[in-house]
Amino acid sequence: MKKSCLFMLAALGFSFASFAQLNILNAESPEEIGKKSQAQVQNDANQEPLDYGYVDDRDILWAKTTWEYIDLNQRVNFPLLYPLDKTSQGRKSLFEVIIDAVKTDQVTMYMDSYFHQKYPMDQLETNLSVKVLNDAGIAAENAGEPLEEWHYSMAEIKPADVHAYKIRGYWYFDKRQGELKYRLLAIAPVVISAQNKLQQQENPDLEVVPVELFWVYYPEIRKQLHSNYVFNAKNTAHPLTFDHLLNSRRFDAMIYKEDNVYGDREVDEYIADNTLMQLLESNRIKESIRNFESDMWNY
Repeated sequence: MKKSCLFMLAALGFSFASFAQLNILNAESPEEIGKKSQAQVQNDANQEPLDYGYVDDRDILWAKTTWEYIDLNQRVNFPLLYPLDKTSQGRKSLFEVIIDAVKTDQVTMYMDSYFHQKYPMDQLETNLSVKVLNDAGIAAENAGEPLEEWHYSMAEIKPADVHAYKIRGYWYFDKRQGELKYRLLAIAPVVISAQNKLQQQENPDLEVVPVELFWVYYPEIRKQLHSNYVFNAKNTAHPLTFDHLLNSRRFDAMIYKEDNVYGDREVDEYIADNTLMQLLESNRIKESIRNFESDMWNY
């Protein structure tokens, strides 16, 4: 796994270097900073995410599917949250990248992580933004008066409103290569819908719970994630792509569900009202995955 990550960094090195502070050392005026040369534009157009290697089902000795919760309040996960607004360098948040991909019909949305039912676009638009008449607007409409902007109450989901991401992944032991590997299968932004946000604006004491907005099949969105970059605090000259960050698991997450005989029930279904024990159960599942690879080399 480490070798594949190093290879990915080497393969993408040129595109990373060309992205950060473009032309900053060669610019003759401030206006030239950030502009790509024709060769850089052409090179970026030819960049593709590294293909996953083919894995025969007979080579999978052991496997486990897990669902994880990536809390964006944790500092280590900030690269998945920021920037909240588009920067002068063209960087976008992960939420904006996903929304742009689904709105341009490049990626299909699903209702759940099993991809059983597609998520309708009109429902997405309703959940992303809402605009309704307030009391003053209703009174003006009944009186036959012209409606103005202040007659409406509005709410819109923005990158700052994303609380977390949920992911579904597949851990498997490749007996041909003799190592434990991970494949990301699905990702979903966890937000408060625009309707609930509007209700919360009108009633600040109202408590609403964030839920997953929709799910996308991760291999289908890799190209868009590969074309957008994450700020690298350790070396600003070499930013990472969202695809590399997620595939190399450079984030912290808590397992909230694993595949099981009880219909893939979640941890909080059999450990209720005890967040400490739920966290310990999540860590137990993580350790069971790590221990499997270790046990394979014990005689």
